[in-house]
Amino acid sequence: MDENYIPKRLAQLRTKKGVSEKDMSLALGFQEDTIRDIEAQRSLPTLDTFLSICIYLNIKPNEFFDEENKNPVLLNQLMEKMEDLKESDFDTLYQLLLKGQTLVKKGS
Repeated sequence: MDENYIPKRLAQLRTKKGVSEKDMSLALGFQEDTIRDIEAQRSLPTLDTFLSICIYLNIKPNEFFDEENKNPVLLNQLMEKMEDLKESDFDTLYQLLLKGQTLVKKGS
């Protein structure tokens, strides 16, 4: 992980949420340029600011730093929906996922 990770990851997750830097800053109760300054590498978030950002993005701090997880919000939503599935339904869903991945790879 390099020094650009936090600004890049913040921009990635903010963009996926579909919110501007200014709107996110204001929604969090920050100065309107706070998020822009972090993404532009002019400042780093304090721990309190970072935790507020994670809450706003609906992710856990460890998910922010999980470089392999490109969309933690969607993954969390998917996991919440799957919690109530019966085991047989879960197996069916898994098989559909595998089949879908195969079809996507063939189409690429």
